[in-house]
Amino acid sequence: QVQLHESGGGLVQTGASLRLSCAASGGTFNGYAMGWFRQAPGKNREWIASIGMTSGDAFVKESLRGRFTISREKATNTVYLQMNSLQPEDMGIYYCGYRSALFDYTWRWGSGFNYGGPGTQVTVSS
Repeated sequence: QVQLHESGGGLVQTGASLRLSCAASGGTFNGYAMGWFRQAPGKNREWIASIGMTSGDAFVKESLRGRFTISREKATNTVYLQMNSLQPEDMGIYYCGYRSALFDYTWRWGSGFNYGGPGTQVTVSS
């Protein structure tokens, strides 16, 4: 059974940076994609970025490009989200997800992911 564990969140000031980590275990992730999502209070979960674990192809929500970067470490099945110039609107609980990347390309924009981790809280003070 796949398990996900997010970490790296915290309380920062506007303009600061954070790097989130998501460690996946309990499966093999060749041919899989992993992604980052966030949920702000009172809002739906939104997709942020996805990466193919085998290919390394990375996709970031257009409005976040230039500030957020996704990367992965194949050997440890870990995915990272580097977040720079954080703003109060970036606050929320950040989750990672996984899904097969073999049969269609919808993972590139956050479709069809499975979740399971507790998430990590990001708070940005103005």
